[in-house]
Amino acid sequence: MRLLVVEDEKRIAGFLSRGLESAGYAVDVAGDGKSAIECVQGTDYDLIILDLMLPDTDGLKVLERIRNRKASPPVLILSARGGVDDRVKGLEVGADDYLTKPFAFVELLARVRALLRRGQPLPERLQVGDLVLDCIRRRVSRAGETIDLAPKEFSILEYLMRNRGRPLSRTMIVEHVWDMDYDGLTNIVDVYIRHLRSKIDDRFPLKLIHTVRGIGYMLESAEQPAEKPAGQ
Repeated sequence: MRLLVVEDEKRIAGFLSRGLESAGYAVDVAGDGKSAIECVQGTDYDLIILDLMLPDTDGLKVLERIRNRKASPPVLILSARGGVDDRVKGLEVGADDYLTKPFAFVELLARVRALLRRGQPLPERLQVGDLVLDCIRRRVSRAGETIDLAPKEFSILEYLMRNRGRPLSRTMIVEHVWDMDYDGLTNIVDVYIRHLRSKIDDRFPLKLIHTVRGIGYMLESAEQPAEKPAGQ
């Protein structure tokens, strides 16, 4: 999932970005209202964390612009304005939640996850064959055996499972999981897929992660591999 952090204080923006990326999210950062609007116009975000005190405009005006769009993601206001009137106004303009500074990151993360669950009618438990992924508790098991995954491994596996049977290119995986553009040279996806295979496939007779030659990867419980000879 991709999040947008709108925050002009670089220290706070960096702290939020690092923490959210460690939790498995891809994060873009905008330092002012103009940049935030440009990001929203060019990318479909799953959630936006919005500071109100921006250098070029009031964050509430940015919120109004976001809410005027046809596709409008959940918005969590994060602001030093902690008065009751400020919180009420923010919620009335269209914010889904309001958290005041200073804040505990664990609370912000809990609120982010709650808003994502509320905003996306997606299953909280995914299963392909004997592989089970608990999206809420962020737990994975296969054949009843718990499997420990790093945050990025979990995000890739969740993306593969939500798109079961659909070939996903390396570009799609990078853009969904990492905050970067695919440059055609990086092998980061291949490295993480090898890690995933070592944890969820190598010890089991039925392989779930398949290579789709010339495209990328696909997760499927079919007996036959998805890789096909060139020309077919």
